[in-house]
Amino acid sequence: MDDLSLKFSGGYTSLPASHLPGSVPAAAAVDGIPKTSEFGGPSALPDVGGEHNAQPSNGWKGLCSIASYRPYFNVDTYVVVERIIGSLYPHKGDFIEKSAHNPDMYGPVWISTTLVFLATVLGNFAAYLSFEPSTTITEWVYDINYVNWAAAIFYAYICLVPLGCYFLLQYLDMSLSLVQVWCLYGYSLFIFIPASFLLIIPTEILRWIVISLAGLASAFFVALNLQSHIMATSDKWTIPVVSSFIVQIALALLMKFCFFV
Repeated sequence: MDDLSLKFSGGYTSLPASHLPGSVPAAAAVDGIPKTSEFGGPSALPDVGGEHNAQPSNGWKGLCSIASYRPYFNVDTYVVVERIIGSLYPHKGDFIEKSAHNPDMYGPVWISTTLVFLATVLGNFAAYLSFEPSTTITEWVYDINYVNWAAAIFYAYICLVPLGCYFLLQYLDMSLSLVQVWCLYGYSLFIFIPASFLLIIPTEILRWIVISLAGLASAFFVALNLQSHIMATSDKWTIPVVSSFIVQIALALLMKFCFFV
């Protein structure tokens, strides 16, 4: 009786599972890649992490990898709002230091894209409010070319101007990453968003006042931040600070003459 109970209770525990009828061998990992079963199906162990844990590629290959840009768009809303508010107070000059630990490109992309939309819509609306029928032009017509001009101006600015500033700083042996420069110049454009709504008022003197104040605020924001950062390590701040100030003023004038005439 004891022998019979032993056969049914524990006699089969020592049998190897791989020799049982219908059993499937366990999937093995070869060089870190899970091996599929003999029936062609996936391994029983799931791929933990997946593509979300992909690490940024190093070197030039990283330029074509989405994972390389993901850290620069991983920013909370309150951080973006805080940096936008900081861009409206150019006299502090500590934007670069505050954003050094986590410079983002989300704000610059969002701000420049918003300006493309606003310059197109509000520029045409301002033209409509200022329109006066004449013998040759009796009715107002929407100018679709504003879209092309706005995209060319603001996207070219946000791509090329920070890049030129970065190479100038590198030439002068000043340490500042390209993403930090992009972050600085991108947030400097926010002042033109509320200014765009005031520029639709069909009063030329008021328009000049608005665009002058917006251009000066944006120019002082970039110039003072660059000056405070450069002066901490070098005294060669004149060329990058003055050139950045002039470029910001030029952008403000270009915005006025192209969209709010």
